[in-house]
Amino acid sequence: MPTPHDLLTSTFQLADFRPGQRSVIEAILAGRSALAVFPTGGGKSLCYQLPALMLPGTTLVVSPLIALMKDQVDQLQSLGIAAERLDSTRTGEEVRAIYDQMASGTLKLLFVAPERLGNTGFRLRLARARVALLAVDEAHCISEWGHNFRPDYLKLADSVHQLGIPRVLALTATATPEVSADICRTFGIYAEDHVQTGFHRPNLTLVMERCPADRRLDRLTTLVRELEGPTVVYVTLQKTAERVADALSRAGESAAAYHAGMQAPVRAQIQNDFMADSVRVIVATIAFGMGIDKANIRAVVHFNLPKSLEGYSQQVGRAGRDGRPSRCITLACADDLTVLENFTYGDTPTDTALKAFVDTMCSGPEEVIASRYHLSRQLDLRPLVVATALTYLELDGILQPLGPFYDQYQLQLLRPKASILEVFSGERLEFVEGLFAQARRGRIWLTLDVTAATEALGVPRKRIQVAVNWMEQQGWLKVKVSQLRHAWRRQETVDRAAVVASLIERFHAREQSDIQRTGQIRTFAEAEGCLTGRLVGHFGETLPGPCGHCGPCQGLPSGPLPRTAPQELSNAHHAIVDRTVAARHSELVHPRSLARFLCGLSSPAFGGRKGLSRHRDFGSLGALPFDAVWAASRARLGGPRTV
Repeated sequence: MPTPHDLLTSTFQLADFRPGQRSVIEAILAGRSALAVFPTGGGKSLCYQLPALMLPGTTLVVSPLIALMKDQVDQLQSLGIAAERLDSTRTGEEVRAIYDQMASGTLKLLFVAPERLGNTGFRLRLARARVALLAVDEAHCISEWGHNFRPDYLKLADSVHQLGIPRVLALTATATPEVSADICRTFGIYAEDHVQTGFHRPNLTLVMERCPADRRLDRLTTLVRELEGPTVVYVTLQKTAERVADALSRAGESAAAYHAGMQAPVRAQIQNDFMADSVRVIVATIAFGMGIDKANIRAVVHFNLPKSLEGYSQQVGRAGRDGRPSRCITLACADDLTVLENFTYGDTPTDTALKAFVDTMCSGPEEVIASRYHLSRQLDLRPLVVATALTYLELDGILQPLGPFYDQYQLQLLRPKASILEVFSGERLEFVEGLFAQARRGRIWLTLDVTAATEALGVPRKRIQVAVNWMEQQGWLKVKVSQLRHAWRRQETVDRAAVVASLIERFHAREQSDIQRTGQIRTFAEAEGCLTGRLVGHFGETLPGPCGHCGPCQGLPSGPLPRTAPQELSNAHHAIVDRTVAARHSELVHPRSLARFLCGLSSPAFGGRKGLSRHRDFGSLGALPFDAVWAASRARLGGPRTV
């Protein structure tokens, strides 16, 4: 059997291991779980890709983004490795082929999003297959106190236990000591198998340049002219990305905007242009950068302050991966803190909405069926809040997930209905005839409401799903699905008041944690002394002395950040609050909802026919601190005295 080093050179065509890789791989091959905390570009992927070739069965890789999964699978397949991905873009035929490979043991790596482990059918297939290793990419997402918490990551530990997966590899570039301890505790990782390499990048020059908001665009234009090579400019808002990229283009620079509001093909083209050096400067929100493997990025400029030190470390880490000197400059202004804090406050649901959520999920029949989309729209809860609250109820044992399903099928007959029916007889014939009778006829497609058909035919939902899938497999039907629903079984008795109180406490604790994280950015930007030492210290590393190459080490001044935006409401601002209250919008009767609207923070209730997000006053007080706007809203509407 080949050794790890044999595979490194023959299959992956690499000369030697990077720091930390060998220790992690040896732990995995010895049957132990491990945590790899490597900086961006530190070679985390090899730590599961190589063991996957030496372990019997399939390595399951949990990854947060489809684009990341696709890039890795394409790369592995180019090396002749049996790797696949399951995501929403795969056809039914492709999914069945992947399951066949997994069942036969020929599939070595399977990439999935964390949400897929909530799918009952997928879990049943995993239970029948041989899963040798679970690799959790972006593992800091499992910690509620990490900077990029995702609720479905919280449930991974239960999945490992229930499926009997023998070992776990957690990987991240941005875990603080507290988050690392949380990950190790969650997955039972021994201290000696927590492998962390240095965060100090001697080729990166970190600079915090104090710059008032009204001078930033001019300063950025000058900087971009001075900087050589590919450059990434990070901004907070999508509209800022468009404005800044346009200004740089008009100044004669090769620049393009990139953000999540663009169509996927447009984003892909811009990314490809940047990778090919036909665009030199990309102005992007944090939607850009995950999985980008461009070694010659010479500069990362933060036009706005980053949201956290973890995010900052991840973003500057994209510069200088080729080891050559690169500059990381932040045009620091305290006005950005208001925007960042406002986003955090906007994520916190109102007490009223949480009570309505608990009433919806914890009353009625013990089998609960709901659409996350409809819960979000009806209760005015952001989708992430709905997902998080549902996860809390599952982890607390209040809801037992029964899995997702689609409540509507569109069926196109690929052969005459009569020739389909003649295959069946007796009770089965009656069932299939009844199924087609329940479908609403269109010009080409039949539309089947699964819940209505279940009630009308008096059969379990599963039987309808199996029948439709079977006829699709025979090539008799073409099927399109819609209206995703989730089902749970609720425990017999629920103290709804206690559940509401628990959710309120959890969301407010999360809010305060995020506000504190934003405060760390200000402290970092204003502090005297070595910036590099402060940054690596955040991740538990200590430098022997000043780095000698960051801004302060080179003699650049430190001190308070400039602030230009107002901190208190003027008479004109109060007039806007009064005008909005007088309009009596039913969606804005809660002080927190009103404050979100005035600060320009999106909410499900602001969409729909009324289009409140297009109202002239939406975001009119966006430059002001949320708590000041909330106080004015409470003064008009009444309500609790804490945000």
